Amino acid sequence: MTRKKSTHKFRRQEWFRFAKLGEKWRKPRGSDSKMRLGIKGKPTIVSIGYRSPKSVRGVHPSGFVEVLVHAPRDLEGLDTSKQAVRIGSSVGGRKREQILAKAKELGIKVLNPGGKKREVEHAA
Repeated sequence: MTRKKSTHKFRRQEWFRFAKLGEKWRKPRGSDSKMRLGIKGKPTIVSIGYRSPKSVRGVHPSGFVEVLVHAPRDLEGLDTSKQAVRIGSSVGGRKREQILAKAKELGIKVLNPGGKKREVEHAA
């Protein structure tokens, strides 16, 4: 598997001039836009040539393919050498612990294990 090539950070036209625009990409459509015309010295535009190879698309920087999991039963039948697990954002604490325990038992890498469990203090 080849590595991902580093891609350019495509930003919206004149994002640096106006804070309200933000950095999110929008295609320049102005008739006199230097960026749309691809003039030298202006920011680059999103184009097909910047796409990464098909073999590395959707691959985590660690080299594993991400698999979204919501229950411990979803861990069965995964390839531990190629796949890693990402626990869904809607999964609660109790089920997260069960998923982490089963993943450790099966030797599966978890990409977002979460922090240490905090103990709740009750007011007396």
